[in-house]
Amino acid sequence: MQNPILVVLAGGASSRMWPLREKSLLRFGAHPLLVEQLRRYRALGFTDAILVGNPDNADMLTVLAAEIEGLHTQVVIQPEPKGMGDALLKIAPALPLQDHPAIYITQVHDVTDISLHESVLAAYHDTPSASYLAGVERADYFPGGYLVVDADDRITGISEKPGADNRPSNLVNLVAHIHSDAARLLHEITRQYGIAAEPDDHYERAMDVLMKESVFKVVRYSGAWHALKYPWHVLDVMDYFLSQIQGQTIHPTAFIHPTATVTGNVIIEAGAKLFAGAAVAGPAYIGKGVIVGNNSLVRASMVMDKAEVGFTTEVARSYVSDRCAMHACRVLDSIFASEVNFSAGCTTANLRMDRGNVPMKIKGQKLDTGRNKLGAVIGQNSFLSVDVMTMPGVKIGENTQVGPGIHVYQDILDGQRILLRQQLEVSDYGE
Repeated sequence: MQNPILVVLAGGASSRMWPLREKSLLRFGAHPLLVEQLRRYRALGFTDAILVGNPDNADMLTVLAAEIEGLHTQVVIQPEPKGMGDALLKIAPALPLQDHPAIYITQVHDVTDISLHESVLAAYHDTPSASYLAGVERADYFPGGYLVVDADDRITGISEKPGADNRPSNLVNLVAHIHSDAARLLHEITRQYGIAAEPDDHYERAMDVLMKESVFKVVRYSGAWHALKYPWHVLDVMDYFLSQIQGQTIHPTAFIHPTATVTGNVIIEAGAKLFAGAAVAGPAYIGKGVIVGNNSLVRASMVMDKAEVGFTTEVARSYVSDRCAMHACRVLDSIFASEVNFSAGCTTANLRMDRGNVPMKIKGQKLDTGRNKLGAVIGQNSFLSVDVMTMPGVKIGENTQVGPGIHVYQDILDGQRILLRQQLEVSDYGE
């Protein structure tokens, strides 16, 4: 039996990821996340896909999707981030609705084991007349939607953020949904928009109606699940992809000095150079043309193409994007967008004095990151001068300049220049 039509949600707003940009285009290896995901879906036998993008990323989605052989892809645009129901209505012109096709809805920023998709597809192929939602089994409370299921694993509803003491099950709704009849789903979403414009839960309300009329079954999943929702999640997804590295893969054109050391599970790409005394401790990914200078250390990190890890620099548990430059500094539990300059003596502090979890402000609201070690998130093309120190959980916007000797205690907005006013007292020695 043929697989459903794949629908990948790759638009929406990324404002919660500031100062990072388009999350579907982040790389956790040689290729953008979107390409990695589409390759997985193609390997699972999908032949037709619809990507829902936004006006800013649609052209890039089209280019990247063309790299996947055997996957016929259409890109549709959701002009404004109006939620999942609105995004699904945008795919209607790309679907043969008169044939009542089945669709498989996923999100590009949900990273899971491939076994999840295998299980959902297997359930569908066994009984294609039913619809299926993936349910992640979690012992701890997750602030999302919980599936209400009966003894036969039939889904009768979804309870949104019920609270830890009111969970109807231990199954969190994960967007890996097969709808056996896309035409019926889109008709009901349209009807829900006619009933009320707000709140923005038309997809969930449509499913609630359909669950009373037809069979929805849960597919249980207990494997890895990492969603790119907030900036610190980049480190979670990085760790997942690092865990997939087995052994050492070192490109023949990479230069490894005889006194440099490479230990653990490591990928070193073409043209990378490890100079005397350098150390790479896996799991780690070293991109194309990266320089790891004398006596520098990279461990449990990803360093992307043409970045420079200069003399005596330490990069630990961090994600460093293309063409970043670092020299005699410490990058700890941090995320750097492309072309960040981190000068000599700079450090990202990563541990609170009370050793508690590090909070981060997202759109004015302080959130618990769940991490007791977290450094800085720095936007692209920012320049931090010598001896700058960033406090745990600080974010620095794009195209910023931070002058020498500054301790950064709060977020810095895009395009700002921060300089330290210094008053000197000069006198003759001995007076």
